[in-house]
Amino acid sequence: MSVQSHSGTRPTLEDVAAKAGVSRATASRVLNASPRVSPEAHEAVTAAVLELGYQPNQAARALVTRRSGAVAVVFSEPEPKIFDDPHFAWLIRSAARSLADADVQMVLMLVHSTQDQARAERFLAGGHVDGALLFAPHKGDQLLSVARKLPLPVVHAGRPWGSLRGLHTVDHDNEGGGLLATEHLISLGRKKVVSITGPLDEHSAMDRLNGWRTAVGADDETTALMTADGGFSREGGRRAMEALLARVPDLDAAFVASDYMAEGALDALREAGKRVPQDVAIVGFDDHPMIAPHTKPALTSVRQDTNAQVRHMVTHLLRLLRGEKIRARREVLPTVLVRRESA
Repeated sequence: MSVQSHSGTRPTLEDVAAKAGVSRATASRVLNASPRVSPEAHEAVTAAVLELGYQPNQAARALVTRRSGAVAVVFSEPEPKIFDDPHFAWLIRSAARSLADADVQMVLMLVHSTQDQARAERFLAGGHVDGALLFAPHKGDQLLSVARKLPLPVVHAGRPWGSLRGLHTVDHDNEGGGLLATEHLISLGRKKVVSITGPLDEHSAMDRLNGWRTAVGADDETTALMTADGGFSREGGRRAMEALLARVPDLDAAFVASDYMAEGALDALREAGKRVPQDVAIVGFDDHPMIAPHTKPALTSVRQDTNAQVRHMVTHLLRLLRGEKIRARREVLPTVLVRRESA
Protein backbone atom coordinates (compact mmCIF):
# COMPACT_ATOMS: atom_id res chain seq x y z
CA MET A 1 0.00 0.00 0.00
CA SER A 2 1.27 3.53 -0.79
CA VAL A 3 2.16 5.72 2.18
CA GLN A 4 0.54 9.16 2.09
CA SER A 5 2.53 12.33 2.75
CA HIS A 6 2.16 14.35 5.93
CA SER A 7 -0.51 16.49 4.23
CA GLY A 8 -2.71 13.46 3.54
CA THR A 9 -2.40 13.84 -0.24
CA ARG A 10 -0.35 11.82 -2.70
CA PRO A 11 3.39 12.01 -1.93
CA THR A 12 5.13 14.81 -3.83
CA LEU A 13 8.68 15.29 -5.03
CA GLU A 14 9.18 17.63 -2.04
CA ASP A 15 8.13 14.80 0.29
CA VAL A 16 10.65 12.47 -1.34
CA ALA A 17 13.43 15.07 -1.04
CA ALA A 18 12.61 15.72 2.63
CA LYS A 19 12.50 12.01 3.44
CA ALA A 20 15.84 11.44 1.68
CA GLY A 21 17.48 14.50 3.23
CA VAL A 22 18.40 16.01 -0.13
CA SER A 23 17.33 19.03 -2.15
CA ARG A 24 14.38 18.91 -4.52
CA ALA A 25 16.79 19.38 -7.43
CA THR A 26 18.83 16.35 -6.36
CA ALA A 27 15.71 14.21 -5.99
CA SER A 28 14.62 15.32 -9.47
CA ARG A 29 18.01 14.41 -10.95
CA VAL A 30 17.81 10.92 -9.44
CA LEU A 31 14.31 10.35 -10.83
CA ASN A 32 15.42 11.56 -14.27
CA ALA A 33 18.43 9.21 -14.27
CA SER A 34 20.98 12.03 -14.36
CA PRO A 35 24.61 10.87 -14.08
CA ARG A 36 25.37 13.94 -11.90
CA VAL A 37 24.23 12.30 -8.66
CA SER A 38 26.29 10.67 -5.92
CA PRO A 39 25.68 6.98 -5.13
CA GLU A 40 24.63 7.97 -1.59
CA ALA A 41 21.99 10.43 -2.85
CA HIS A 42 20.73 7.91 -5.40
CA GLU A 43 20.31 5.27 -2.69
CA ALA A 44 18.56 7.68 -0.29
CA VAL A 45 16.11 8.97 -2.91
CA THR A 46 15.33 5.47 -4.20
CA ALA A 47 14.61 4.30 -0.64
CA ALA A 48 12.35 7.32 -0.04
CA VAL A 49 10.42 6.68 -3.25
CA LEU A 50 9.78 3.07 -2.23
CA GLU A 51 8.78 3.97 1.34
CA LEU A 52 6.44 6.78 0.34
CA GLY A 53 5.01 5.03 -2.72
CA TYR A 54 5.79 8.08 -4.82
CA GLN A 55 4.50 8.05 -8.41
CA PRO A 56 5.71 10.89 -10.67
CA ASN A 57 3.09 12.86 -12.59
CA GLN A 58 4.06 11.93 -16.14
CA ALA A 59 1.95 14.63 -17.77
CA ALA A 60 3.50 17.36 -15.62
CA ARG A 61 6.96 15.95 -16.18
CA ALA A 62 6.41 16.01 -19.94
CA LEU A 63 5.44 19.69 -19.80
CA VAL A 64 8.60 20.56 -17.85
CA THR A 65 11.11 18.26 -19.51
CA ARG A 66 9.51 18.21 -22.97
CA ARG A 67 9.95 14.43 -22.87
CA SER A 68 7.25 11.96 -23.86
CA GLY A 69 8.71 8.91 -22.14
CA ALA A 70 8.37 6.99 -25.43
CA VAL A 71 10.77 5.71 -28.08
CA ALA A 72 9.86 4.76 -31.66
CA VAL A 73 11.03 1.43 -33.06
CA VAL A 74 10.88 1.92 -36.81
CA PHE A 75 11.04 -0.86 -39.42
CA SER A 76 11.35 0.12 -43.06
CA GLU A 77 10.06 -3.15 -44.52
CA PRO A 78 6.85 -4.45 -46.15
CA GLU A 79 4.31 -5.55 -43.56
CA PRO A 80 4.15 -9.19 -44.77
CA LYS A 81 7.90 -9.51 -44.19
CA ILE A 82 7.61 -8.10 -40.67
CA PHE A 83 4.84 -10.51 -39.69
CA ASP A 84 6.01 -13.61 -41.60
CA ASP A 85 9.74 -13.66 -40.78
CA PRO A 86 10.42 -14.90 -37.21
CA HIS A 87 13.56 -12.76 -37.07
CA PHE A 88 11.48 -9.57 -36.93
CA ALA A 89 9.23 -10.97 -34.21
CA TRP A 90 12.38 -11.58 -32.16
CA LEU A 91 13.63 -8.04 -32.76
CA ILE A 92 10.31 -6.51 -31.71
CA ARG A 93 10.13 -8.66 -28.59
CA SER A 94 13.71 -7.73 -27.65
CA ALA A 95 13.02 -4.02 -28.16
CA ALA A 96 9.82 -4.13 -26.11
CA ARG A 97 11.56 -5.92 -23.25
CA SER A 98 14.64 -3.68 -23.22
CA LEU A 99 12.59 -0.47 -23.30
CA ALA A 100 10.18 -1.72 -20.65
CA ASP A 101 13.13 -2.50 -18.38
CA ALA A 102 14.11 1.17 -18.76
CA ASP A 103 10.50 2.28 -18.02
CA VAL A 104 10.13 3.62 -21.57
CA GLN A 105 7.07 3.11 -23.77
CA MET A 106 7.68 1.52 -27.18
CA VAL A 107 5.92 2.93 -30.25
CA LEU A 108 6.13 0.46 -33.15
CA MET A 109 6.17 2.03 -36.61
CA LEU A 110 6.07 0.11 -39.91
CA VAL A 111 7.19 2.23 -42.86
CA HIS A 112 7.20 1.08 -46.45
CA SER A 113 5.32 3.34 -48.88
CA THR A 114 6.01 6.99 -49.71
CA GLN A 115 2.91 7.90 -47.71
CA ASP A 116 4.24 5.90 -44.76
CA GLN A 117 7.53 7.81 -44.91
CA ALA A 118 5.83 11.21 -44.93
CA ARG A 119 3.63 10.21 -42.01
CA ALA A 120 6.61 8.84 -40.08
CA GLU A 121 8.59 12.04 -40.63
CA ARG A 122 5.73 14.16 -39.27
CA PHE A 123 5.25 11.90 -36.27
CA LEU A 124 8.94 11.60 -35.36
CA ALA A 125 9.52 15.34 -35.72
CA GLY A 126 6.36 16.23 -33.80
CA GLY A 127 7.55 15.61 -30.25
CA HIS A 128 5.58 12.39 -29.80
CA VAL A 129 8.71 10.36 -28.99
CA ASP A 130 12.09 11.18 -27.45
CA GLY A 131 14.22 9.08 -29.80
CA ALA A 132 14.15 6.25 -32.32
CA LEU A 133 15.65 2.86 -33.04
CA LEU A 134 15.78 2.56 -36.82
CA PHE A 135 15.84 -0.64 -38.89
CA ALA A 136 16.24 0.56 -42.48
CA PRO A 137 18.62 -1.81 -44.28
CA HIS A 138 17.78 -1.26 -47.96
CA LYS A 139 19.80 0.76 -50.43
CA GLY A 140 17.98 3.87 -51.61
CA ASP A 141 15.64 4.00 -48.61
CA GLN A 142 14.59 7.65 -48.23
CA LEU A 143 13.93 7.12 -44.54
CA LEU A 144 17.69 7.22 -43.96
CA SER A 145 17.94 10.81 -45.21
CA VAL A 146 14.84 11.70 -43.19
CA ALA A 147 16.45 10.28 -40.05
CA ARG A 148 19.54 12.46 -40.49
CA LYS A 149 17.36 15.60 -40.26
CA LEU A 150 15.25 14.59 -37.27
CA PRO A 151 15.47 16.78 -34.14
CA LEU A 152 15.91 13.74 -31.91
CA PRO A 153 18.56 11.05 -31.32
CA VAL A 154 18.47 7.97 -33.55
CA VAL A 155 20.37 4.69 -33.22
CA HIS A 156 20.60 2.53 -36.35
CA ALA A 157 20.50 -1.27 -36.56
CA GLY A 158 23.13 -2.74 -38.86
CA ARG A 159 25.14 -0.71 -41.37
CA PRO A 160 23.03 1.90 -43.18
CA TRP A 161 23.84 2.86 -46.76
CA GLY A 162 25.76 6.05 -47.39
CA SER A 163 28.16 7.82 -45.11
CA LEU A 164 28.26 6.64 -41.50
CA ARG A 165 29.62 9.97 -40.33
CA GLY A 166 27.65 11.23 -37.35
CA LEU A 167 25.56 8.05 -37.08
CA HIS A 168 25.20 5.78 -34.06
CA THR A 169 24.98 2.18 -35.29
CA VAL A 170 25.05 -1.31 -33.76
CA ASP A 171 25.86 -4.12 -36.19
CA HIS A 172 27.02 -7.73 -36.20
CA ASP A 173 30.16 -9.13 -37.83
CA ASN A 174 28.28 -10.43 -40.85
CA GLU A 175 31.32 -10.88 -43.07
CA GLY A 176 33.19 -12.72 -40.33
CA GLY A 177 30.14 -14.92 -39.80
CA GLY A 178 29.94 -15.81 -43.50
CA LEU A 179 33.64 -16.62 -43.50
CA LEU A 180 33.28 -18.76 -40.36
CA ALA A 181 30.35 -20.73 -41.80
CA THR A 182 32.04 -21.42 -45.13
CA GLU A 183 35.41 -22.34 -43.62
CA HIS A 184 33.60 -24.84 -41.39
CA LEU A 185 32.02 -26.50 -44.44
CA ILE A 186 35.38 -26.64 -46.20
CA SER A 187 36.97 -28.16 -43.08
CA LEU A 188 34.45 -31.02 -43.38
CA GLY A 189 36.00 -31.87 -46.77
CA ARG A 190 33.23 -30.35 -48.88
CA LYS A 191 34.40 -29.38 -52.37
CA LYS A 192 31.44 -27.57 -53.97
CA VAL A 193 30.18 -25.04 -51.41
CA VAL A 194 27.40 -22.85 -52.80
CA SER A 195 25.67 -19.94 -51.08
CA ILE A 196 22.10 -18.71 -50.83
CA THR A 197 22.21 -14.96 -50.22
CA GLY A 198 19.82 -12.37 -48.93
CA PRO A 199 18.82 -9.42 -51.15
CA LEU A 200 22.00 -7.62 -52.15
CA ASP A 201 20.52 -4.19 -51.52
CA GLU A 202 21.20 -4.94 -47.83
CA HIS A 203 24.70 -4.62 -46.38
CA SER A 204 24.20 -7.64 -44.11
CA ALA A 205 23.52 -9.87 -47.13
CA MET A 206 26.48 -8.45 -49.06
CA ASP A 207 28.80 -8.86 -46.10
CA ARG A 208 27.77 -12.50 -45.56
CA LEU A 209 28.32 -13.14 -49.28
CA ASN A 210 31.76 -11.52 -49.09
CA GLY A 211 32.65 -13.87 -46.24
CA TRP A 212 31.71 -16.83 -48.46
CA ARG A 213 33.68 -15.37 -51.40
CA THR A 214 36.80 -14.97 -49.29
CA ALA A 215 36.59 -18.53 -47.96
CA VAL A 216 36.13 -20.20 -51.37
CA GLY A 217 38.28 -17.70 -53.31
CA ALA A 218 35.44 -16.95 -55.72
CA ASP A 219 35.76 -14.47 -58.58
CA ASP A 220 32.75 -12.76 -60.16
CA GLU A 221 32.11 -15.59 -62.62
CA THR A 222 32.21 -18.25 -59.89
CA THR A 223 29.99 -16.12 -57.68
CA ALA A 224 27.36 -15.82 -60.42
CA LEU A 225 27.37 -19.60 -60.89
CA MET A 226 27.52 -20.71 -57.26
CA THR A 227 25.12 -18.29 -55.54
CA ALA A 228 21.41 -17.47 -55.69
CA ASP A 229 19.34 -14.78 -53.97
CA GLY A 230 16.74 -16.22 -51.60
CA GLY A 231 15.33 -12.86 -50.51
CA PHE A 232 15.54 -13.72 -46.80
CA SER A 233 12.31 -15.76 -47.09
CA ARG A 234 11.57 -19.47 -46.70
CA GLU A 235 10.04 -19.79 -50.16
CA GLY A 236 12.95 -17.81 -51.60
CA GLY A 237 15.39 -20.22 -49.97
CA ARG A 238 13.58 -23.18 -51.52
CA ARG A 239 13.62 -21.63 -55.00
CA ALA A 240 17.28 -20.63 -54.68
CA MET A 241 18.30 -24.17 -53.72
CA GLU A 242 16.32 -25.60 -56.64
CA ALA A 243 18.15 -23.21 -59.00
CA LEU A 244 21.54 -24.14 -57.53
CA LEU A 245 20.86 -27.88 -57.79
CA ALA A 246 20.07 -27.38 -61.50
CA ARG A 247 23.14 -25.20 -62.03
CA VAL A 248 25.63 -27.08 -59.81
CA PRO A 249 24.30 -30.65 -59.61
CA ASP A 250 27.38 -31.92 -57.74
CA LEU A 251 27.13 -29.31 -54.94
CA ASP A 252 27.86 -30.90 -51.57
CA ALA A 253 27.45 -27.97 -49.14
CA ALA A 254 25.66 -24.65 -48.81
CA PHE A 255 26.07 -21.59 -46.66
CA VAL A 256 22.58 -20.08 -46.38
CA ALA A 257 22.54 -16.47 -45.17
CA SER A 258 19.51 -16.84 -42.87
CA ASP A 259 17.89 -19.69 -40.94
CA TYR A 260 14.51 -18.83 -42.47
CA MET A 261 15.93 -19.37 -45.99
CA ALA A 262 17.69 -22.51 -44.76
CA GLU A 263 14.29 -24.02 -43.88
CA GLY A 264 13.27 -23.60 -47.52
CA ALA A 265 16.61 -24.96 -48.74
CA LEU A 266 16.10 -28.09 -46.62
CA ASP A 267 12.63 -28.50 -48.19
CA ALA A 268 14.16 -28.37 -51.68
CA LEU A 269 16.89 -30.86 -50.79
CA ARG A 270 14.34 -33.34 -49.40
CA GLU A 271 12.23 -33.00 -52.56
CA ALA A 272 15.36 -33.66 -54.65
CA GLY A 273 16.17 -36.80 -52.67
CA LYS A 274 19.31 -35.30 -51.11
CA ARG A 275 20.27 -36.32 -47.58
CA VAL A 276 21.51 -33.73 -45.06
CA PRO A 277 24.32 -33.80 -44.10
CA GLN A 278 25.41 -36.96 -45.93
CA ASP A 279 24.92 -35.57 -49.45
CA VAL A 280 24.72 -31.85 -48.72
CA ALA A 281 25.89 -30.10 -45.54
CA ILE A 282 24.05 -26.90 -44.56
CA VAL A 283 25.00 -23.94 -42.38
CA GLY A 284 22.50 -21.14 -41.72
CA PHE A 285 22.79 -17.70 -40.17
CA ASP A 286 21.00 -16.16 -37.14
CA ASP A 287 20.79 -19.24 -34.89
CA HIS A 288 17.15 -18.31 -34.42
CA PRO A 289 15.86 -20.19 -31.35
CA MET A 290 12.52 -20.92 -33.02
CA ILE A 291 14.13 -22.35 -36.17
CA ALA A 292 17.68 -23.70 -35.91
CA PRO A 293 17.17 -26.31 -33.15
CA HIS A 294 13.88 -27.51 -34.66
CA THR A 295 14.65 -28.23 -38.33
CA LYS A 296 15.14 -31.83 -39.52
CA PRO A 297 18.06 -32.27 -39.08
CA ALA A 298 18.81 -29.53 -36.54
CA LEU A 299 20.57 -26.63 -38.23
CA THR A 300 24.18 -25.64 -37.71
CA SER A 301 24.07 -21.85 -37.74
CA VAL A 302 26.04 -18.66 -37.18
CA ARG A 303 24.69 -16.98 -34.08
CA GLN A 304 24.10 -13.25 -34.09
CA ASP A 305 22.77 -12.28 -30.68
CA THR A 306 19.67 -10.24 -31.51
CA ASN A 307 18.90 -9.56 -27.86
CA ALA A 308 22.40 -8.17 -27.34
CA GLN A 309 22.13 -5.95 -30.42
CA VAL A 310 18.85 -4.42 -29.28
CA ARG A 311 20.08 -4.00 -25.69
CA HIS A 312 23.15 -2.16 -26.97
CA MET A 313 20.95 0.05 -29.15
CA VAL A 314 18.62 0.89 -26.26
CA THR A 315 21.49 1.57 -23.85
CA HIS A 316 23.14 3.84 -26.40
CA LEU A 317 19.91 5.74 -27.05
CA LEU A 318 19.22 6.22 -23.34
CA ARG A 319 22.70 7.66 -22.85
CA LEU A 320 22.03 10.11 -25.67
CA LEU A 321 18.69 11.05 -24.08
CA ARG A 322 20.46 11.76 -20.79
CA GLY A 323 22.65 14.24 -22.62
CA GLU A 324 25.86 12.23 -22.41
CA LYS A 325 28.50 13.15 -24.96
CA ILE A 326 28.97 9.95 -26.97
CA ARG A 327 31.13 9.70 -30.06
CA ALA A 328 29.10 8.56 -33.07
CA ARG A 329 30.51 5.23 -34.19
CA ARG A 330 29.71 1.81 -35.62
CA GLU A 331 29.68 -0.84 -32.90
CA VAL A 332 30.21 -4.36 -34.26
CA LEU A 333 29.15 -7.36 -32.17
CA PRO A 334 30.77 -10.79 -32.67
CA THR A 335 29.23 -13.84 -34.34
CA VAL A 336 29.91 -17.47 -33.41
CA LEU A 337 29.23 -20.85 -35.03
CA VAL A 338 26.79 -23.17 -33.26
CA ARG A 339 27.19 -26.76 -34.47
CA ARG A 340 24.26 -29.13 -34.85
CA GLU A 341 23.44 -32.10 -37.09
CA SER A 342 23.20 -30.37 -40.49
CA ALA A 343 26.99 -29.79 -40.80
